[in-house]
Amino acid sequence: MLELAILGFLYDAPLHGYELRKRITALTGHVKPIAESTLYPAIKRLERAGLLERATAPGSVAAPRHVLTLTEDGRHELRRRLAEPVQRDITDENRWFTLLAFLRHLEDAPAQAAVLRRRLAFLEEPASFFYEGDRPLRAEEVDDPFRRGILTIARATSRAELGWLRDTLASLDG
Repeated sequence: MLELAILGFLYDAPLHGYELRKRITALTGHVKPIAESTLYPAIKRLERAGLLERATAPGSVAAPRHVLTLTEDGRHELRRRLAEPVQRDITDENRWFTLLAFLRHLEDAPAQAAVLRRRLAFLEEPASFFYEGDRPLRAEEVDDPFRRGILTIARATSRAELGWLRDTLASLDG
């Protein structure tokens, strides 16, 4: 998820590390804040893989800044990851939002639709946070008001996303 976010934001424009960290935190920070000790090793891995380059630019006050730019290989890698997301990128909501934030960079509408169809298929499977045996429980079947709240909120979120997915797929297919 972190590497996808780095590639995605750098696809838009070259950034220095601090600005990149701010943007990633704005996208995912409420769930998983990005520490420098996590971000910079990921940047170095991507740089070693030839997916991004670092250049030194004068700082606005004193110290020079390292500006990160996506290479052509990095642009290709982002598009590949968007077109072929791992299953966790489809099923984990936070990873899905990161993928969705950059899906526009996959310029082929049928490829975008294929990714959205995978998410739609996942959401259409009966599921719950709570089960009775193998049967998923609905909010109306749970006495605990807090668990009922989780299920009620999840249902509303799921319905909204399903509606958006169907509308967007119709638009992409149209």
